[in-house]
Amino acid sequence: MFLPNKIIEEKLLKMLAEDVGQGDVSTALVVPEGSTAEAMIVAKNSGVAAGIEEAKILLESLGVKVKALVADGDNVENGQTLLKAFGDARTILAAERTLLNLLSRMSGIATMTRRLDEKLQKARLKVRVACTRKTAPGLSYFDKKAVLVGGGETHRLHLDDMILIKDNHFAFAGDVEKTVRKARSAASFSKKIEVEVSTVEDALSAARAGADIVMFDNFSPEQIRKACTLIKKKRLYGKTLLEASGGITEDNILEFASTGVNIVSLGEITNSVKALDVCLDVKNPHKK
Repeated sequence: MFLPNKIIEEKLLKMLAEDVGQGDVSTALVVPEGSTAEAMIVAKNSGVAAGIEEAKILLESLGVKVKALVADGDNVENGQTLLKAFGDARTILAAERTLLNLLSRMSGIATMTRRLDEKLQKARLKVRVACTRKTAPGLSYFDKKAVLVGGGETHRLHLDDMILIKDNHFAFAGDVEKTVRKARSAASFSKKIEVEVSTVEDALSAARAGADIVMFDNFSPEQIRKACTLIKKKRLYGKTLLEASGGITEDNILEFASTGVNIVSLGEITNSVKALDVCLDVKNPHKK
């Protein structure tokens, strides 16, 4: 899910334009026109770097020279310099908050994703960590990319990625098995079908009807374990991917991941992210 640089640049410039408004009046009043400076973006917490590539694209599009000292996905320590920039001082300062907001958010998402993935690996559970579509409006691409950088799965990026049948769909289409078969008969061969279920019986019906993925929505670990056992008895286990979602946190992820599912998805990866603290320090200012 890596967009061409030009498209990323357009997204980033829109963010910057929103922040700048009619101009950075603070900088215009204090920093002489034509001044140059070197700027360093520094991590103030340890974590996983993400958004480095986006920071480079934005700064370079503004005519600022950039040297990245780390790459997306690298572990970074408190006090470590992530990148250096040199160019027009007014431009660098005007872009400061947009840069830091993006880097801190993306790095926070990547850090949490890496931590969850390592927790599952340490427990020797071959279960994938995924985010959900609970992203910040306008930041979906960047949130999802940060999950990838951290070693997680993006789940659906958009509504057209795959067919995900939820409770509100059943209200129009009928019972689970009938709905899945209807979708299967009309869907393109290229689209997977996932079914969100709320009972053990519906999970079995969805698997029996040929769903590619069954999502246990807001089940307890005990309910999921019961459903997995039943699906095994019916010799459907392994033919359908099983996903746990809803109510999963960093504290209880191992309880859900040890039930027999293939995937655990957490909204909090993107909607409750703790940003990685980063700052921009100006060095060697030169007044024209």
